[in-house]
Amino acid sequence: MKRIDSHQHFWHYEPVKDAWMNEDMGLIRKDFMPDDLIPLAEQLGFEGSVTVQVAQTAGETDFLLQLAAGNPFIKGVVGWVDLKAADIAERLGRLSENKKLKGFRHVLQTEPDDRFMLSNEFKRGIGLLRQYGFTYDILIYPKHIKAAVELVKAFPEQPFVIDHLAKPFIKAQEIREWEADIRNIARLPNVYCKVSGMVTEADLHRWKTADLIPYLDVAFGAFGPERLMFGSDWPVCLIASTYRQWVDLLDIYTKESLSENQREAFWGGNAIRFYHL
Repeated sequence: MKRIDSHQHFWHYEPVKDAWMNEDMGLIRKDFMPDDLIPLAEQLGFEGSVTVQVAQTAGETDFLLQLAAGNPFIKGVVGWVDLKAADIAERLGRLSENKKLKGFRHVLQTEPDDRFMLSNEFKRGIGLLRQYGFTYDILIYPKHIKAAVELVKAFPEQPFVIDHLAKPFIKAQEIREWEADIRNIARLPNVYCKVSGMVTEADLHRWKTADLIPYLDVAFGAFGPERLMFGSDWPVCLIASTYRQWVDLLDIYTKESLSENQREAFWGGNAIRFYHL
C-alpha cells in the first residue's frame, strides 16, 4: 500500500513572520526541514508527501519548490499566489512550468471578511486555476463552510480540498452545525477533504481517541473513503501528538471500518489522484 502524507509543512522559524504560533506552540517555534520529517515518515511506510504553504508570499512558494527539487520524497507543493492580482493569468502561466507545484492555498480563516473567498477578484483567480492544472486547498473554520459551498458551486470543474475538516470544535464537543454544513459541502463531487489537524482542535494535552471518533465518523460518512486523504499536519501536530500517534490512531480506525481497497485510497491513492503526483 503506497502511503502519501497529503499535508505537512516546512519552515525556517522567524518570530515576526510566524506570529501565528501562539503561547501553546512553543514546541514548534524552531526550524523544521525535510531531514526532520523524512526518517519519521519512512519508518511508518510513507513514500512521499505534499508540503503546504504557511506564509502568504511568493517567496514561500519558491522556498518550498527549492526543497522539493532537492528531495524526491516531496512529491508536490501547495504554494501561495495572489489570486486577486491583476496579472494572475501571467503568474499562473509562469508557475505552471514547475511540475512539482500542484496547487495553491490562502489562509482564508484569518481574513476579517468571512466572505473574502466570494469577492469578484478572488473568484476570477480561482476561475483560472483549472486551465493550468492547479488544485485549491480551502483553509477555513466552520463558520466559513457556507461561503465555501457557494465558491465550490461556482466552479464545478475545479478540484477543491478542505483542509483539516474545516477545523471542527472538538475541544468544546460541538458537532451539530458543523456536521450539517460538512455534509452539505460533501454533496459537491469536486470537493475532497483532508483528515488532518484534528488533535490540535481537541484538548491539546488531554484529548482521547474517543473525542475524535464522532468527527471521523461524520467525515467518512459524508465524503466516503474515495474523497478523503490522510494528512499529518506535521509539525503543527506535535503540540498535541507525535507523528506516530496520529498515524497509529487512523491505522486502527481505518482497519476497523474500511476494506483494503478503501484503505489504499485513503492512505495514498486519493492524494495521488487529486494532486496528480
